[in-house]
Amino acid sequence: MALVTMIPEIGDVPRFDPVHLELSDWRDGLLIRSPNWLGDAVMALPALAVLRKLLPEPCGMFVVCPKGLAPLFRLLPDLVDRVVEVADPHAFPSREEWGNVRWLNAGVSLLLNNSFRDALWLKSCRIPKLYGTDARFRSFLLARSFRFPPRLDHQLNKPHQTAKYLAMAYALGAPEWNGLLPEFTIPFEPETCSDELLRVLKEDNLLALAPGAAYGAAKRWDPLRFRDVAAWWIRERKGKVVLLCAAKEAADARTALTDLPPDSCYDLGGKTTLETLMLVLKKARCCVANDSGAMHLAAALGTPGVAPFGSTDPAATSPLSSRWRILFDRQPCAPCFKRVCPQGDPVCMKAISADAAIESVRGLLPD
Repeated sequence: MALVTMIPEIGDVPRFDPVHLELSDWRDGLLIRSPNWLGDAVMALPALAVLRKLLPEPCGMFVVCPKGLAPLFRLLPDLVDRVVEVADPHAFPSREEWGNVRWLNAGVSLLLNNSFRDALWLKSCRIPKLYGTDARFRSFLLARSFRFPPRLDHQLNKPHQTAKYLAMAYALGAPEWNGLLPEFTIPFEPETCSDELLRVLKEDNLLALAPGAAYGAAKRWDPLRFRDVAAWWIRERKGKVVLLCAAKEAADARTALTDLPPDSCYDLGGKTTLETLMLVLKKARCCVANDSGAMHLAAALGTPGVAPFGSTDPAATSPLSSRWRILFDRQPCAPCFKRVCPQGDPVCMKAISADAAIESVRGLLPD
C-alpha cells in the first residue's frame, strides 16, 4: 500500500424527511444527550450550533454528558444554557441526575449516542419527543429514529460522524451549517496554574505532541516517531515542544521526549484539566496527535496539525479543519477499529514515517 496525505472534509450530509415540530412541542427547550467520547463530542458541535438557531425564544439548549466532558460544554455559554453531568455514563442515573433532567422541562431531546438505557431514562423524565438513531432496538421509545449505513471493517466509511449528527439536526428543521465552529470561552486564572504551565503559555513557537489515545493501543503511533518530529522542530524551527496526554497514558507517552534537550521540552502529561489542555492547544503553533480527543480539540480551537491514522477511519472521524493533514497507509486489514492490533504488529501505523509527518508540518507552516 502507499501512504496518502488527506485533507479532512465531512462530505455530503444524508437527508431525511423533515420532522414537523410545533412551537408548543419545545416546552422549555431542547435536551442533547452528548456522545461519551471527547472527540465525538467535538464532532457534534456543528449540530449543536445549527440546532441553537432553530430553537424558539426563550427556549434553552441543555446538554447531558459524562462528568469529564462537562467543562467542554460549559465553555460554550452562547450555545449551551445548562449542563447536566452524569457520574457514570454507562449506568442508570442517580435520583439527583434524574431530577436535574426532569426539572429542565425539555419538550424535545436528541440523543447523539446509541444507548437504549439513555433513551429509556430520558423517556422516564417525561420528555415527549425523543429523536436519535435506531440503534439497539430502541426505536419504539423514539418519536422518530434515523438509520445510517452500518460501519464496515476494512473499508472507508461515509458519512463522516459530523455529517450524521448534522443529518439528524437538519431533519428537526435546523438551518444549514455555515462551516464555522462555535467559539470557546476559556478561563485563564494564573493563580491556579503551575509554574510549568505558565511557562508553556508564554512560548511563541510551540509544538504540541499528543501521543495518547484513550480508545486503545492500536490507534497510537510509535512515540519514538513523535520524538523524531519533536527533534526536528527543536533543531530546525528553533522551537519547543510540550507533551500532552492523560495520566494513565503518561508513562508510555513520555518516550516521545527521549533524548530531547531538557530545556526545549515541557512534560504536561497527566497534569492538565480539560480547560488548561485547551489553553495549551490553542497556544501551540502546530499539533501532532493520534486520532484522539486532543486531535479533535486542537482542530476545533484553530490549531493546525498532523495525525497518523491506522486502525480507525479517516473518512469517518477526521478532524473538523482543513488546516490538518491525515497520514494514512491503508493496509488490507485497516481500518479494523480494534483497541489492540489483532496481529500484534500494527503495520498500518508502522508504515507512517516521521519524515512524512515532518513534510506535512512543513506544508502547513512553510515559514
